[in-house]
Amino acid sequence: METKDTRISSMENAPTRPYKEWRAGNVKIAIWKNKKTMEDGSEIEYKSASLTRSYRKQGEDLWRHDVINLRRNDIQKAILVLNKAQEDLILSDDSKDEE
Repeated sequence: METKDTRISSMENAPTRPYKEWRAGNVKIAIWKNKKTMEDGSEIEYKSASLTRSYRKQGEDLWRHDVINLRRNDIQKAILVLNKAQEDLILSDDSKDEE
């Protein structure tokens, strides 16, 4: 059951670019068009998302990027757990020190 996933590029060997992307400060989400080669040789296309958080460590001049790749069904689950985390962080007394 071997399949091969690839991101679609408009030119051979060109860097792959996201289909769409949105940014809020240091957080970005990008939508990618992908192709998957099935066992029978047929190709299917699907989209995926990558969530990126960019940051610099204190005392360094180098940007770092944490990336999470998500499929369509993962996004709603991520929203649900992020909302729960946000609710807990906002309602807890100890988070007042961060502001």
